[in-house]
Amino acid sequence: MKNYLIFTATSLVFLYSCSPSKKEFGSEISTDASQILKGKTIFEQQCSTCHNFNEDAIGPNLSGLTRQVETQWIRNFIKNPAASIEAKDPRAVELLAKYKTQMPGFPALTDQDIDALLSYMHTFETLPIPISGDTTSNLIPEKIQDSGIRLELELFAQLPASDTVPPLAKMTKMEPIPGTDRLFINDQRIGLYEIENQQPALFLNLKEKRPAMVSKPGWATGVGSFAFHPDFETNGLFYTSHTEPGGTAPSDFGYTDSLNVFMQWVLTEWKAENPKAKAFKGTDREILRIDNASQAHGMQELTFNPFAKKGDPDYGLLYIGYGDGGTAEKRFAAISNHQGKGIYSSILRIDPAGKDGKNGKYGIPKINPFAGKPGMAGEVLAYGFRNPNRIFWDDKGNLHATDIGQHSIEEINRIEPGKFYGWPVREGTFVINPFGSFRALYPLPEDDAKFGVTYPLIQLEHDETVAVIGGYIVSEGPLKGKFVFGDVPSGRLFFADLSELPNPVTQSWAVTFGGKEVSMKTLVNHDRVDLKFGLDATKKLYIMSKTEGKIYRVK
Repeated sequence: MKNYLIFTATSLVFLYSCSPSKKEFGSEISTDASQILKGKTIFEQQCSTCHNFNEDAIGPNLSGLTRQVETQWIRNFIKNPAASIEAKDPRAVELLAKYKTQMPGFPALTDQDIDALLSYMHTFETLPIPISGDTTSNLIPEKIQDSGIRLELELFAQLPASDTVPPLAKMTKMEPIPGTDRLFINDQRIGLYEIENQQPALFLNLKEKRPAMVSKPGWATGVGSFAFHPDFETNGLFYTSHTEPGGTAPSDFGYTDSLNVFMQWVLTEWKAENPKAKAFKGTDREILRIDNASQAHGMQELTFNPFAKKGDPDYGLLYIGYGDGGTAEKRFAAISNHQGKGIYSSILRIDPAGKDGKNGKYGIPKINPFAGKPGMAGEVLAYGFRNPNRIFWDDKGNLHATDIGQHSIEEINRIEPGKFYGWPVREGTFVINPFGSFRALYPLPEDDAKFGVTYPLIQLEHDETVAVIGGYIVSEGPLKGKFVFGDVPSGRLFFADLSELPNPVTQSWAVTFGGKEVSMKTLVNHDRVDLKFGLDATKKLYIMSKTEGKIYRVK
């Protein structure tokens, strides 16, 4: 393992000013108190997941920025960072190289909104200082090798645009109703579509049913996931998760009053009058409402065990992936580091038909590891995840989850009941201090075993992927039996044989379109791919991109 200081004071100044001898910038920024207050609200809603004024996070520390960079440059970059990168602006290119992911644009912000945002940012006067300590890079020196596998894509379907700027449609999941060939996909802004004859038809307009639903700000808000009950054809039941503003209704799970509730994640059960109908008509009920401290890391996954049969104890139990809600980044690490006493940073498993849960609207399965134990959260199956965005089973019935990391490490974990997977005191097989710098990782201590951490089956450093997304086990072709996954922003594609224990080897693969090899960025005409995967009833694999709302079938 090699440790380096990622940037120096000189390079940091370069990021914030190409003309350090110039007089202080920002003299034209308003200091009006009401405008500052408005800007604070906008910052907390739009920016705080990736930025703060104490240290570098997912994006750079913004303290002192308005005094070191031309105000117009900041305005332009907030509106359209992609344009600055395409124009080879030195500062924009340097930021992309350093943080390895492109900041989304905010074209919906008005000039007045940006004025207010700048006023708030201008209240932080100090130029960021490079952090001290063991800031790390090249933690995993072995690089992912290209397998040479190239698979042809064909355009399968196009979702209707739900916005006028990318991402044009915000799909996260595409799967069939169990036991049928009916194929469903979500748009986070709208609800659920059924794809029939390669054409999408709106099945559930969730925005209409839940007017409080919000899908901004952030990529992870809106309709986060959906799952059809394995008996949907007879009982008509399916489930969705979506976001509403903080304080919309009393929550079932929350945290300390000293941390703001930015939004709430809501789990809903829907019951179709006619399960064969092409558009939903029926009843619904709220099952669960959870407070979230930011726009990120909430209820990103809902699923049922596809291997469970009627009569099995796991049959009909709903799995829920729930992240830390941004609590660790806001320095409330205890909320996610709960040792099984809370529900954040966890994979949950509930019985939608039960009544002994916290609010009486769901049940706690007796097979759960903490069920019936005083002081413990019986809903929790396993914990210690920053953002368990996908839960899946391999072809042998083993449970896994992909977990998006903070600054350095992405994880694929094999899930065992009751186990602790490290966050927020571990990132991959490295120590992280949740009260220090998130950009500093350290070797494991000699007495690490006493902490009871279960480590990833696969870990990847951010020079390979910055936001991991699963993926399915492929059933045919050159990747048969392999788990396919990828990188959300870049669209880079990977696979691994999860049965290769203890350390499955990750390799990359690529695609062709029209007989020519093409990168996913080129295919979707954007520097941010927003990669997702889908699967149909025949186990065919699909690749999806939010950027243009297109769905591609792997031939």
